[in-house]
Amino acid sequence: MIIVDTALEKRERAGNPIRVGLVGAGYMGRGIALQFLTPLTGMRLVAISNRRLSEAVRAYKQAGVESVETVENIATLESAIAKGRYCVTDNSQLLCEADNIDAVIEATGEIEFGAHIVLKAIKHGKHVILMNAELDATLGPILKVRADRAGVVITNTDGDEPGVAMNLYRFVKTVGFKPVLAGNLKGMIDHYRTPDTQREFAEKHKQKAIMITSFADGTKLSMETTVLANATGFMVGKRGMFGHHCAHVRDIVQLFPAELFVNGGLVDYVLGAEPHTGAFVLCHSDNPIRRQYMNYFKMGDGPFYVFYTPYHLPHVQIATTVARAVLFHDATVAPLGRPMCDVIAVAKRNLKKGEVLDGIGGFTCYGVIDNHSVCRRENLLPMGISEACRLKADVRRDQAIVYSDVELPENRLCDILRTEQNSHFALE
Repeated sequence: MIIVDTALEKRERAGNPIRVGLVGAGYMGRGIALQFLTPLTGMRLVAISNRRLSEAVRAYKQAGVESVETVENIATLESAIAKGRYCVTDNSQLLCEADNIDAVIEATGEIEFGAHIVLKAIKHGKHVILMNAELDATLGPILKVRADRAGVVITNTDGDEPGVAMNLYRFVKTVGFKPVLAGNLKGMIDHYRTPDTQREFAEKHKQKAIMITSFADGTKLSMETTVLANATGFMVGKRGMFGHHCAHVRDIVQLFPAELFVNGGLVDYVLGAEPHTGAFVLCHSDNPIRRQYMNYFKMGDGPFYVFYTPYHLPHVQIATTVARAVLFHDATVAPLGRPMCDVIAVAKRNLKKGEVLDGIGGFTCYGVIDNHSVCRRENLLPMGISEACRLKADVRRDQAIVYSDVELPENRLCDILRTEQNSHFALE
């Protein structure tokens, strides 16, 4: 990834920086704005879109930009960018259509809205960077098909755990090891957390209670590991993963027996392990001479070795993802092809016929990862599709919800794309 810095310096010297549009000015969007306006060599955050315009203005102001131009049409946006002005708008479609924007960062965390943004950006030849694991886990494979057809890159981002793990995965493969396990470090999971239980924590950290709930109840973890599974071709060893407890991430070598990897690699996570943040990859080499070298360099006796990154900084590391996409047509983390895993909706409590599911980070259900083939065969409802679905039958707590249990809302793009994805990738 070091080559990125010299390529960006070249763009800066040429007076041709990468021009980036940001959709979403929430907690993470504001962090991205701050990072881009540090400033970054060879890159410019030229426009921010948010449904509440004041939040887009706030993102720029918190990053030290006092003068912004509000735009309402393409001509005004393109003219302002050409003059070096910073732009805000409540119409995200403009960022997707403007000729002088190279890449669009989708940072809303919303699936239906995000899908519209991604398709519009792809249609207009924009590279797309997803800070939206929810959308990627639900519709990433078919969005990748659409992006490939258009000749643009769609990628999740370095800094979020799937991107951090993917960098490790590509590194260990490059230096001759075989990756067999990849995933996250997690502090806790309680499937029954709700926005009420998480509200105080969320307010303390200036985040939304539903977002914090999705972290605590395990849904976000399942989304992130699904993104990683689809990018590596890995699967899960069981529904929900193993999630072993350990003192340090290096202990993974004792937790996952070799026979687990006979049929291919896995995604998983460990609980409570130092360094308490980041991502890991477990790899294998049974070459006896290599094992001697690895032992000498304090990597253990082998044949399994743990590589890990002890941090993940989504808003900081996203810049390298943008640069790789635009300058090298290289995705940090994107689906290989067919879906490997999915995130299914599971009832948080006993649910009654007629109730409406409130989606990710809500009161009614939590998301759990499983292998895609299982989800398709059992007709399980994806967590990313669950919001606003009305139950046609009672569902017990901890019961996986199936499509026949719900009535889908009408005319949603996410359902259309999900049908297209299922049709495009036939079950093997």
